[in-house]
Amino acid sequence: MQRIELLSPRLANQIAAGEVVERPASVIKELLENALDAGATRLEIDVEAGGVKLIKIRDNGQGIHKDDLSLALSRHATSKIKELDDLEAVATLGFRGEALASIASVSKLVMSSNTEDEGHAWQVTSSGREMSTDVAPTAHPKGTSVEVRDLFFNTPARRKFLKSEKTEFNHLEEVVKRLALSRFDVSVHLRHNGRAIHGLRACTSPIEQERRIASLCGPQFIESSLIVDTQASGLKLYGWMGLPMFSRSQADLQYFFVNGRVIKDKVVSHAIKQAYRDVLFHGRHPAYVLYLELDPALVDVNVHPTKHEVRFRDSRLVHDFLFRTLHKVIAEVRPSDDQPSIPEPISSGIESGEFAGQNPIPLHASSDTFSSQDLTSPTHFQQPKHRESISTSSVREQIQAYKALHGNHNESNNTMVEHQDEQTPPLGFAIAQLHGIYILSQNSKGLVVVDMHAAHERITYERMKDSADAQGLQSQPVLVPLSINVSRQEADLAEEHSDMFLQFGFDLGRASEESLVIRQIPVLLQKANPENLVRDVLSDLATHGTSDAIIAARDEILATMACHGSVRANRQLSLPEMNALLRDMEITERSGQCNHGRPTWTQLNMSELDKLFLRGQ
Repeated sequence: MQRIELLSPRLANQIAAGEVVERPASVIKELLENALDAGATRLEIDVEAGGVKLIKIRDNGQGIHKDDLSLALSRHATSKIKELDDLEAVATLGFRGEALASIASVSKLVMSSNTEDEGHAWQVTSSGREMSTDVAPTAHPKGTSVEVRDLFFNTPARRKFLKSEKTEFNHLEEVVKRLALSRFDVSVHLRHNGRAIHGLRACTSPIEQERRIASLCGPQFIESSLIVDTQASGLKLYGWMGLPMFSRSQADLQYFFVNGRVIKDKVVSHAIKQAYRDVLFHGRHPAYVLYLELDPALVDVNVHPTKHEVRFRDSRLVHDFLFRTLHKVIAEVRPSDDQPSIPEPISSGIESGEFAGQNPIPLHASSDTFSSQDLTSPTHFQQPKHRESISTSSVREQIQAYKALHGNHNESNNTMVEHQDEQTPPLGFAIAQLHGIYILSQNSKGLVVVDMHAAHERITYERMKDSADAQGLQSQPVLVPLSINVSRQEADLAEEHSDMFLQFGFDLGRASEESLVIRQIPVLLQKANPENLVRDVLSDLATHGTSDAIIAARDEILATMACHGSVRANRQLSLPEMNALLRDMEITERSGQCNHGRPTWTQLNMSELDKLFLRGQ
């Protein structure tokens, strides 16, 4: 064994750089966070060769005093914390005091700065070799410029791990995008190899904020998103969440900020995934740009050197708040007059076997719609001898009936169907059925196409869930109690949450230090694997402090039952039956998607139809 020695400052900084500086994107993140902490409202970023050759950032922040320039390049030198108590409520993006020293140890760094109370600017230079610094006067406006050249020039092994220029720049640009999304009040200008990439002005209104998001995340995201703005229990959540129809094949459009810091957290991801669970097509990922604000003392940002992860003091409170808020917003998505059309329709239909083996169940009209029609008859699904004649007059008659039921007696605009904007419901009135699969409906905007199976599947599913929630999960004793071997920690969790298990129909007891016994299970889940289900719940409790695994398993069974209990393809419906389905869709939560996440309807407005036939050209 060799004798113990102190590491040289240079080697210590290079080791620290291995934690903080992974690639050019890591450098840009640390420098931009320092600029924002200094109060900058304008950021100019110049990059060459993906950031490997040059990264230069100029800000208009408070600047650094001459005497502090050299100290700023030392390890553990910071102006953001002074004592241990400051770590309990960190309000700045950076605070460790490692970034500049780590960057300077693996690059050629020049930093120029000017403060408001100093006569002129000063510049500090570090070569990255012996970590010596030189301070000299320079010309610079108020603020700071940091120039990083030849990243990893003195650690060639690290440089070999860098990817292509395009790949490195993509990572770097992503960091700039996250920062631009976190601070709408800051203007951001990015240039790569002399070419302007982003020129984002500071936003002073919600419209300008949406324009920035559209430029960074795509205009389709803004057009297909819901606005979130709520607060409770000292937590505030606001931002934009994509409609379930606007889903992605990858989780590449998910931005979550905690007190202005972009983070990736298991508790947050689980809560959002759980909120979208009932409406996403399999294998798809939701898109969102969300902001959570809470007391800095309730979140620990000093978990990881790159500060990408956080730890909430009360993770269950945060999880439940996120889930309840987003779940409610999604549940309220139903056909309305201002509902956007589906941006990315997913192919479906009889070819996919969607309707195979399904048995019909009667459609029931809502109490407030078409009460004159008796749709409860068990024979109402029999194919009519004579199809209703489809005409403008029949739609006009439906509008009159709808107005009468809703107490609207204004007869001044009844001459033309096109002028019934206020009287026509969002999904309009049925005019035909196409191939026994789609309902064609006319509303004030144009043509609505409804997948009748998908729509009825969602309606049936929601009614079954409401019924199950009202009655609770009925349970039954097992013939032979089932013993499960678990860890001591899992057994403690099961004992601690025994009331929750009992509420969901599981009578779960502790047999020994490392074993559990199941005496009773829910009737609805008798064909499920109770051991795996209990293990999944315990895993969720250990990781997130909460679990919906039992409800998820119940809902999966209900969804299957609803699928088989919905109207089949090639089932001929009468106009009253079609209209009853449309009215049910308008009052049913999440009716924009079926249980599998497929869209249930889409809108073609008159201008889109005119384009198909070159009208007005």
